[in-house]
Amino acid sequence: MAVDSFEAGHNEQHAELPRPTGLLDVLSVAAVALDTRGRIVFWTPQAEELFGYSSEEALGKHAARLLIHPEHLQAVVGLFTEVLETGRGWAGAFPVRHKDGGSRLTEFRTMRLLDDLGDVYALGIAADHTLLQRVETDLALCEQLINQSPIGLALLDPELRYLLVNPALERIDGIPAEDHIGRHLRETLPLPEVDTVESALRQVLTTGTPLLDQYHVGRPPSDPGQEHAWSLSFYRLEDPGGRVLGAAASVVDVTERHRAAAEADRARRRLALIADASARVGTTLDVDQTAHELAEIAAPALADVVAVDVLDSALSCRRIRRPDNGPELFRALALKAAHPTVALRAADAPGDLAAYAGDRLVTLCVHTGRPVLVPRVGPRDLPRIARDATAGALLAEAGVHSYLAVPLIAHGEVLGALDLKRTLNPAPFDEDDVVLAAELAGRAAVAIDNARWFQSVRNTALTLQRSLLPDHSPHHTGLELASRYQPAQATSEVGGDWYDVIPLADDKTALVVGDVMGNGIDAAATMGRLRTATCAYADVDLAPGAVLQHLDKITCDLEHYIVTCLYAVYDPRTGRCSIANAGHMPPALARPGRPPRLLELPAGAPLGVGGVSFETTTVTLRPGDLLVLYTDGLVETRQHAIDDRLNALLDLLGEAHRPLEETCDALLYGLRNPDDHDDVALLVARTL
Repeated sequence: MAVDSFEAGHNEQHAELPRPTGLLDVLSVAAVALDTRGRIVFWTPQAEELFGYSSEEALGKHAARLLIHPEHLQAVVGLFTEVLETGRGWAGAFPVRHKDGGSRLTEFRTMRLLDDLGDVYALGIAADHTLLQRVETDLALCEQLINQSPIGLALLDPELRYLLVNPALERIDGIPAEDHIGRHLRETLPLPEVDTVESALRQVLTTGTPLLDQYHVGRPPSDPGQEHAWSLSFYRLEDPGGRVLGAAASVVDVTERHRAAAEADRARRRLALIADASARVGTTLDVDQTAHELAEIAAPALADVVAVDVLDSALSCRRIRRPDNGPELFRALALKAAHPTVALRAADAPGDLAAYAGDRLVTLCVHTGRPVLVPRVGPRDLPRIARDATAGALLAEAGVHSYLAVPLIAHGEVLGALDLKRTLNPAPFDEDDVVLAAELAGRAAVAIDNARWFQSVRNTALTLQRSLLPDHSPHHTGLELASRYQPAQATSEVGGDWYDVIPLADDKTALVVGDVMGNGIDAAATMGRLRTATCAYADVDLAPGAVLQHLDKITCDLEHYIVTCLYAVYDPRTGRCSIANAGHMPPALARPGRPPRLLELPAGAPLGVGGVSFETTTVTLRPGDLLVLYTDGLVETRQHAIDDRLNALLDLLGEAHRPLEETCDALLYGLRNPDDHDDVALLVARTL
């Protein structure tokens, strides 16, 4: 029972001891003991391996005669005697005779031994000198590589505690070497994904498969304000017997490469953003649409909250010179946020007018024509950014931390400002952002400038055209009338389409629809001249064909204008309608109880061709008949055949009887599309 207890305790204690290393096995250290007469009394297997003699051949033999060459004998005997007499150990190397007759340079450590009987012995610990030199060189090389390497190196035990770090790692993470030792990896690694790294390292310890070149980004304690990048590699360390000693970690600082790659990526994204802006901003000659396109591009690529504000004077194409420190009146055109934020409530809604004092940053931006950059917004900056104290509190609540205003400049004139704020994006605006924002603003400003002048010209032309169109009574003798004019929806251009209703003698009524090819103020002015001439010739009571012939002569003198026209005269006493056509779309007739149809008329040549005659065709209208005159913008499109569109017109007229106003709306709604590129004039008449 006592023996069993001893063995159990012995085994338990042995289990707690650390496993032996393999270094002594690599060195093959031999031990040899000599008595006072120099005879070998102790011989290890390593000695047999080192010197070639078996224990039977060595034990009892005189060591000097067996192992020492004659020329070294006297020196060795002297050393042996000194160790035994003085008790001082000796260390050194000398050649030993091997059993094969050759010499082996062997390194010795010798010391005197004393047993319990008082007998004295000399103990020599020996190893191959060449092997020791190689190991020593390897160790020195490793030490120098570790200490002088620009790569951060660390040794960790199986529990991932630091055993050693080199100076490079000290510089990389900013923690002294002594502060690493004994601490766990996660205590010094400045990475947000430290759990992932630690798990990967444990996997390396388990499998033995190295983990190489793992890219990580973080902020070290030595430089918390800047983002750094490292390439990490992990290896498992084993002794010659395969025992896991721990892990080695190498850390390469790749911050410069990371920043260069980030800058290159940033440049690529900026170029892509500018290319995208070139394609998406200014797609229409509409100021509001252009401003919205700019805001859509800038958020979230450049800012979290984007506003586009234009000076009201610039929007109305008025040049007003004010003192540089005076207030400015802005009209908000677009507002865009990359995410839900209360900052939107602090901004002016699109369409609103807002006056900003001269001390506001957006006013400073348009006064100087230069960007205004506030990289880090503080409490003192918000009052100069927001329109009032309430708006400033909302911006603070939204977390606005960086601000940039860039002027919208076209042809040397400041039109307004692009207003940018960052809330969730942690990076402050920098000079590169200023350059990018200025580029976007410049492109958008040219488009806004083109759009505002186009709208000004269009509004002038539209005003002119509407002033030239008749404001006729809905009732004439024997007729009920309704009309519409609609500019092109896709381009917002004003064309030369017109209609007219002219009272004639004997209760007759002339109905006219025409189309001057082209658009803009010139087309509208030409339309006005032809309408005036039409009224003059109609008053002479000429036949429709004769009226068109006179109009043709006038059109020939109008600088290459081509005009189509349909001229009809209705006599309520006879129910007859005389019609002449100059290259125009045929009128439609809808008669109660019968399918609608297009009147078959001689097409005739357009006005302006010259030297042609126009035929007059007479049709009889019954009470309740609906006559529809229109320009080609009602039925022509770029995607559909004209016959299909004319059939669609007749289908709409074939529906249930409607009031004339509803009929006009139904035709425009049913036949017009948002991408129509032509204006339309529509005149409908019902006989009573």
